[in-house]
Amino acid sequence: MRFPRRPRHARPPRLLAAFLLTPLLAGCFASSDGDGGAGSGADNGSRLRVALAFPPAENLSPHGADATILSRLGVTEGLTTLDANGAAAPALAASWRREDERNWLFTLREAAFQDGTDVTPAAVAASLTHATEAEPPPAALSGITLTATAEGSTGVRVTTAAPDPVLPLRLSSPGLAVLAPKAYGAKGAVDPVGTATGPFELTEVTGATAAALDRFDDYWGGRAQASGVDVRFIADGTARANALRTGQVDLAEAIPVAQAATLDADTRRETATTRTTSLLLNVKSGVFKDPALRAAARAAVDTAALAEGVYEGHADAGAGLYGPAVTWAESKRVRPVGRVRAGSPDGASLTLATYDNRPELPEVAQVLKQQLEKAGFRVKLEVREYSRLESDALAGKFDAFVGARNSLLDTGDPVSLPASDFACDGGYNLALLCDKGVDRAVAEAQTVSDTGERQDAAMAAEAAILGTDAVVPLVHQRVITGVGAGVGGALLDPYERTLVGAGTRR
Repeated sequence: MRFPRRPRHARPPRLLAAFLLTPLLAGCFASSDGDGGAGSGADNGSRLRVALAFPPAENLSPHGADATILSRLGVTEGLTTLDANGAAAPALAASWRREDERNWLFTLREAAFQDGTDVTPAAVAASLTHATEAEPPPAALSGITLTATAEGSTGVRVTTAAPDPVLPLRLSSPGLAVLAPKAYGAKGAVDPVGTATGPFELTEVTGATAAALDRFDDYWGGRAQASGVDVRFIADGTARANALRTGQVDLAEAIPVAQAATLDADTRRETATTRTTSLLLNVKSGVFKDPALRAAARAAVDTAALAEGVYEGHADAGAGLYGPAVTWAESKRVRPVGRVRAGSPDGASLTLATYDNRPELPEVAQVLKQQLEKAGFRVKLEVREYSRLESDALAGKFDAFVGARNSLLDTGDPVSLPASDFACDGGYNLALLCDKGVDRAVAEAQTVSDTGERQDAAMAAEAAILGTDAVVPLVHQRVITGVGAGVGGALLDPYERTLVGAGTRR
């Protein structure tokens, strides 16, 4: 359906803000040609054509899986963002300070929503409050409780029920994007159309197949160089690569490794990411309720064969929950604790599931099927599109699940992954793990504020999790992005939160 353009209120010029702030954000991530800044606005620019792998699964609500679609397309923003080193950097908040263990004060910059209203402390506080009330809550809020209140003409005070030393990182999550008051409807409905703050405004959505965005001329960071973005959601990786090769799109995310060689070398960009492909074992019911059989499954997996075979060298063999892109992890990694001796599968039957939005995953699952069968399991393989698989996986309807997970996607905090994916009350606990030792390690890590010590605590939690054999890290991925000839300013982000920005153009 087509959405009418919102009328905009006249606002004072922000040329000074654009010149001052654009370099800060452009430097956060590598652009495809080293120039990620917004243009001068001397011409209207061309529209960008972009192919994304994952179609909307939740009506483009920012509180769930669709949040990164909106952030990658330059639609939504939060109070903070992540810089290239994984530290919190200013976004809608120009600055912040910690007043005490539980209170933080964020100072807003001058900005407008795409419906023409101002970004005010009251609007920001209301937006964060809506996120805390979402069901289920955004992954970034897993395990914490916060309240947000307006403070004067430019301040937002965020108070947490318990000390949260990484709150600025948490607020960078795409799931905590700030939207205008009119975005929020009855029964938790959220409409990002014309209510966000980014350089591009969502104007048209065609089911799960396409979307259109127009440039938001009043963007606080400067007028975008492209006049708009036309998006196609193409789940098939070969089709995405073909669309780029034949000139139908300008940018194509997640090019399959099998298709990389079909693209010209100057249109391929390979970026180390914090994404790990893992085998998750259902510890609550079925065959892998037995820790000895989980150990047998772990022993059966040859991760090097997956990295070199399936990924053709475009990935590293799994070492843990955090891979080489998390530069500090290897030097701090400790041996898993509590592992049991592997038992005999003796023909035990299991269902292994994965999704085809990432085209390597079905092949990974097929190789795993062979490896597990060689070890003595009987394996049934089930492959679906992700949106048709997630609810069944979370409900424990499979014995094993192959998925690719960005370890720093939700908050940039290394402790967020253990808390959301492996704690008893984790919101994305596909292994259905509930282990006292793991929960204790995660809880201890969540209390640490010093950066280095928090990293150490995260690795202690990793060791406890790996000791249960609920997860087998398979490979640490590098992502291949297709960038058409003449396209500049694509944001090649190791955290996979951004792709199109104000400086992206053709």
